[in-house]
Amino acid sequence: MRSLKVLPLLAVILSVAGASAAQTPTAPLPNPVLYLLHTEPYTTGSGAFIRYRYDVLNRDAYPVAMFAPAPSLPPCGNNANASRTWVDIFEHPTNRRLYGFCALGNPNDLSQIWFALPEGQIPPSYIYIELNDRQTGTRYRSNPADTTM
Repeated sequence: MRSLKVLPLLAVILSVAGASAAQTPTAPLPNPVLYLLHTEPYTTGSGAFIRYRYDVLNRDAYPVAMFAPAPSLPPCGNNANASRTWVDIFEHPTNRRLYGFCALGNPNDLSQIWFALPEGQIPPSYIYIELNDRQTGTRYRSNPADTTM
């Protein structure tokens, strides 16, 4: 008989514990740690360029959901399934936008971001990126990263 009285009490304790666990805020995501991988020359019909390739050291800290297609958010040009999070590359310290990505599919794609300049053009000394989570309105700004090895 006594065990029957304990069961409702146990159910109340478990539901309260579950509710408080659900209300526990998650830790904020870190800012990206950006670094230069390498530079490479390439040529298109428009001319000769130098591509500056970067990686984000802590890309594994970002959930895959941040890079899922987001058709309910504004499109990126004609891409109606642009990702939830866009990545923009800026010159430091002028904040001039150099390039951007709006269709990365997962955090590992942060290892393949780049910008290019015409061959012979002097690059800025440093660049940084911003991850713009369009669903939450949160921006994550990286450290300034070198453009030379």
